[in-house]
Amino acid sequence: MNINETYEVTGLVDSIVYRNDSNGYTVLNIDTKSELVCAVGTMPGVEVGDEIKATGVFKTHPTYGEQLTVSFFERCQPSTSDAILKYLSSRAIKGIGSRMAARIVAEFGENTLEVMENQPEKLTCIKGISLEKAKYFSEEIKKTFGFRELMIYVDKYKITPEEAVKIWKQLGTKARELIEENPYILCEENINISFDRADKIAALQEKPEDNENRIRAAVLHILTHNTANGHTCLPKEKLKATCAEFIRADAERVENVIDKMTLDASVFCETKIENYNDIEFIYLPIYYNAETYSAERLKMLLRFPPPLIENIDKKIKDIEKSENIQYADLQKDAIKKAVTQGVLVLTGGPGTGKTTTLNAIIKILKDNGENVFLAAPTGRAAQRMSELTGCEAKTIHRLLEVEWTENNRPVFKRNEQRTLQCNALILDEVSMIDSLLFDSVMKAFPLGCRLILVGDSDQLPSVGAGNVLSDLISSGVLPTVTLNEIFRQSMQSLIITNAHKINKGEMPVTDIKDNDFFFLKCSSSAVMLNTIIELCRNRLPKSYGYSSFEDIQVLSPSRKGDLGTAALNKALQDAINPPAAGKIELKIGQKSLREGDKVMQNKNNYNIPWVKTDGSKGEGIFNGDIGILTKVNRIGKTVVIQFDDKTAEYTYEDIIDVDLAYCSTIHKSQGNEFEAVIIPMYNSPPQLLYRNLLYTAVTRAKKLLILVGKYEIIQKMVENNKKTQRYSGLRDFLCCGTENN
Repeated sequence: MNINETYEVTGLVDSIVYRNDSNGYTVLNIDTKSELVCAVGTMPGVEVGDEIKATGVFKTHPTYGEQLTVSFFERCQPSTSDAILKYLSSRAIKGIGSRMAARIVAEFGENTLEVMENQPEKLTCIKGISLEKAKYFSEEIKKTFGFRELMIYVDKYKITPEEAVKIWKQLGTKARELIEENPYILCEENINISFDRADKIAALQEKPEDNENRIRAAVLHILTHNTANGHTCLPKEKLKATCAEFIRADAERVENVIDKMTLDASVFCETKIENYNDIEFIYLPIYYNAETYSAERLKMLLRFPPPLIENIDKKIKDIEKSENIQYADLQKDAIKKAVTQGVLVLTGGPGTGKTTTLNAIIKILKDNGENVFLAAPTGRAAQRMSELTGCEAKTIHRLLEVEWTENNRPVFKRNEQRTLQCNALILDEVSMIDSLLFDSVMKAFPLGCRLILVGDSDQLPSVGAGNVLSDLISSGVLPTVTLNEIFRQSMQSLIITNAHKINKGEMPVTDIKDNDFFFLKCSSSAVMLNTIIELCRNRLPKSYGYSSFEDIQVLSPSRKGDLGTAALNKALQDAINPPAAGKIELKIGQKSLREGDKVMQNKNNYNIPWVKTDGSKGEGIFNGDIGILTKVNRIGKTVVIQFDDKTAEYTYEDIIDVDLAYCSTIHKSQGNEFEAVIIPMYNSPPQLLYRNLLYTAVTRAKKLLILVGKYEIIQKMVENNKKTQRYSGLRDFLCCGTENN
């Protein structure tokens, strides 16, 4: 066989070696009469005895040898007596074994399946088959062949076998009928066919453009699309106008459909006061339920706080004496509120003493015999939290014991029925937590527990929908302390003082040559690029002893452009880790990874196995984790990546979620800190040149920050305090019914 050449194999399915019922992935043997061919791929519903035509390429598996990797397949219902016997004997129909199969086929021959499906009462002539059992067999046959008919039906709409499996699981035997009645049903969460594709199917079915199902689907599509922009809801008028324009429908007709959707709870409508006007907002149910639940849970915590810890002033003085430290008034206020009230929001910029305050809170709580849990949104943020507090901190997903559904949705073992076993929960980097994750935390939060939420409200908001930290603070309902005094030792750092200047809208100091904040003026993109390469490859390693891989991080506002992450990663890869004899390189689409590269995981994957240096084992690599690609095994099709103290082994399928990490976006860096940070100041898209983004980037640097580029770009970013508006409801739900409203 020629590798990568397409082959067509026809024959009877001899045996099923493996099947994943959740996605239809199957390993089977095809008897072509001349040989037995092993085929692998998505082949849902195929059973032993089926006649199958499979198209694909032959590949060599390191363990199982030559296999046909199937890209397309067709199959027929077993038609000969031998094929039907083999099919029934394979236990494709529960309750029929080889002996009963032989008796049935002996009686009905090639008509066996037709009799079983449409005339089940005839089966009662077979010993051991009652009428009830015959009807059961009939239903099972209808299900089996109903799925096959569905596969044939949806194929004309270019729906893949994997998608057909989801449709069948969601809609069952009535799938075809339901799709013909309303093709937009394919947009449901567990199927996830896009609106555009469903719209094309509707057009093929000649559905009228203003039909209600289409408008409903468009409304849900627009709401869902906008969650990617951070919104948990949209103003009804804005939603109506956008939807009418999107599908070219009458705006009044759209409004009528939205009103119907609120009546049947397809969406939720809440009135909020915006700029002294009552405005109706429309929510998807999942976000409405998340924000209302979180608000009610927090208000309950305020009404029924945990037991009071006494003699707080003395405990603070004792810590000051033993640690040789003097807390500022705001720090003392935060410590008192954290241990005397049910909830505290602690916020402040770099150098204002959040960590010092947090450590005092932890000590008092632990000395009081309380079980304190610490968590953060990302692995890097949790690791940093552990280093700063000396206590174990977990990712929120790990703390809540996440599991993943077939559709890659998180489900947490810790919830209302099985709450966290702690007396105090401390969450860091709360600005990164979205509404759905915060809701999951609130569901697992036990009665009588303290909640301490820590973050910098001036950092970028969460990638997911919601504006949790900002809403909590702006509500005015929760006890909140904002630390704003920069401590003397921190004032010696230009990184910290300049970060605060930027946050206030003042230009940073850039002309001091002997501190930790530098500006290197460059007039063109080419000069900026060469300067950044030299800093990473030679200047910083020689002057400061920094590793180009472990200590230095380039952060760019954008993915695109001459100085976006894509271009910078390619240039830095070639400069810092160039091709060399014996260094294996792996091409994945447009990107190229080679041994020795600095890489980043760009999506949570809880199934990747890892081993720590101490021998402990586990699974899960998280979005934002940075490591070094140490080995590519072409024969075994695996890749080894070293992440800090653990080594992870990837399959070629999993490595698609790994990118180069010499440069990352500023958004992606949130929650991380690096010894040295380099930021290009260039003409990136205007929507990315704003103060909040620059502030976040500067605060990623621990010891050295270098801006490379044009001074006027720094000026533009500092002057632009326009933050992208996010529509969310948590603040209003918190205010509703409280004394602070």
